[in-house]
Amino acid sequence: MTLVFVIGLISLSLGPVDISISNVTWILLSAIGFATPEFDRTEQLVIEQIRLPRIIVGASVGMALGVAGATMQGLFRNPMADPGIIGVSAGGALGAVVAIAAGLTSIFFLALPVFAFAGAITATFLIYGIAVAGGHFSMATLLLAGIAVNAFLGASISAIIIFLPDNEALREILFWLAGGLDARGWEHVRIATPLILGSTALLLVMARDLNLLMLGDDEARSMGLHVGVTRIALLSIAALATGAAVAVSGTIAFVGLVTPHVLRLVLGPDNRILIPLSALGGAVFVMVADAIARMVIQPAELRVGILTAFVGAPFFIALLIKNKRQVFAL
Repeated sequence: MTLVFVIGLISLSLGPVDISISNVTWILLSAIGFATPEFDRTEQLVIEQIRLPRIIVGASVGMALGVAGATMQGLFRNPMADPGIIGVSAGGALGAVVAIAAGLTSIFFLALPVFAFAGAITATFLIYGIAVAGGHFSMATLLLAGIAVNAFLGASISAIIIFLPDNEALREILFWLAGGLDARGWEHVRIATPLILGSTALLLVMARDLNLLMLGDDEARSMGLHVGVTRIALLSIAALATGAAVAVSGTIAFVGLVTPHVLRLVLGPDNRILIPLSALGGAVFVMVADAIARMVIQPAELRVGILTAFVGAPFFIALLIKNKRQVFAL
């Protein structure tokens, strides 16, 4: 938690308007009612209205992706599982693309996050519905359904992009698909943060149940766990957290893969420890990526999703090679 605070403080000082960490500290103390020395009001507006909500959104998004990734890896008993495997990211992306292409974002500023969230949740339950068709849940069917539905949703997005005549809308779609935190304000904090914090708390409460599921269905049942209900609950909560994240940030890849996997190597598989630390690790990952993205090509900025993909893709390839037997066993 201290690391999150320190990185947040440093991130607040970085950007086109350079603000010293001491001034950032005084501005934050002033905002919560402490008497402070005089400081520049322009700097105060930059901190309070631009950078602070952006960093809170980034930390929340990283938290959601981290805990969802830890949950998916535990449920699938596979270190390469992440939230994208159950269609959350692709569904959210399609919902957002539809909102932008239809011009709804210019009519209602919350149209994009609302449509993205609806798409994410719909895709998740569609894939799960396929997996339980016939009255019996199959993990292999879930994974294969995820691949198929993700491909269909990706093709739908491509079709909309190809036939979209509005260049400005096309640019907005491409920027959103790349994932980023620019122009995130307090309204986005109010949309995403309560859902993400609530989902994280629920997953932490269910961490022991997730530990039992990792032992296998028969073992979990012998210890009194309702396997089907628990699995649906864990998938639903992870989808809720990821859907809320995707709705305000676009597609930021590999956070849910890299963060819990690295922590599992260091700390072991106990989800009572792994889930809260994946939340903090995911928050740190996204906050650091966002700070670098804002600084590397000033005055423009690199998309956060591009930066996390540059880090995550080589990691995923190395992980795939190392664990190929386990992958094909699924």
